[in-house]
Amino acid sequence: MDTETKNERYIEAVGRRKTATARVRITPGAKQSLLINDRDLETYFKTEEQRRVALDALSKGKTAGKWKITALISGGGLSSQSEALRHGIARALVAHDGELRKKLKKAGFLKRDPRSKERRKFGLKKARKSPQWSKR
Repeated sequence: MDTETKNERYIEAVGRRKTATARVRITPGAKQSLLINDRDLETYFKTEEQRRVALDALSKGKTAGKWKITALISGGGLSSQSEALRHGIARALVAHDGELRKKLKKAGFLKRDPRSKERRKFGLKKARKSPQWSKR
């Protein structure tokens, strides 16, 4: 979805993983910066692995350094938030340039990872673990 505000044209997309949701806006032509909930990437994601996962879509599409990215992330833990951010960035890049779709789809960045925690059932300890059974 293209929108115009303050003479800046940006593309917005939503990425999700487990219960984490990332609303991502990418602005082309600006020097690279990445703000997550008004914080820098290094202060938001502490580990190198989470930062790498978040920026995988940019490196795979070979478009790093061309975007100003702002994201609002809510829900989930930090790992699922970084994967939701990757999903949102990939969707926004495809909205900007359809040629990247094949690369990003092959890498698996356009698919919303459907795995989430199974709900707990009545009479069980966890989703599938039953209480200890005793014969006598």
